Amino acid sequence: MWDNSYEEILRRHLPFLSDEEELESETNLRDYGLDSLAMVELLSAIEGFYGTRLAEDALTLETFETAGSLWRALDASLQTAN
Repeated sequence: MWDNSYEEILRRHLPFLSDEEELESETNLRDYGLDSLAMVELLSAIEGFYGTRLAEDALTLETFETAGSLWRALDASLQTAN
């Protein structure tokens, strides 16, 4: 599973996810307000915080579909960097 920083960054970009709601791997990000502009902002925040860049082939709507799919792409990027 992901770390607390990932969840904090993700929550800041999901305006319709309340503080009481649990963020799960299957949580659909678009259902909670992640639109195309927010995707770009989220990508920038994640890459800046973790000091990595997601692979170009990971920059798809499918990657940004759920919290889990985005984490897997980020984790793969971090593993490649190490």
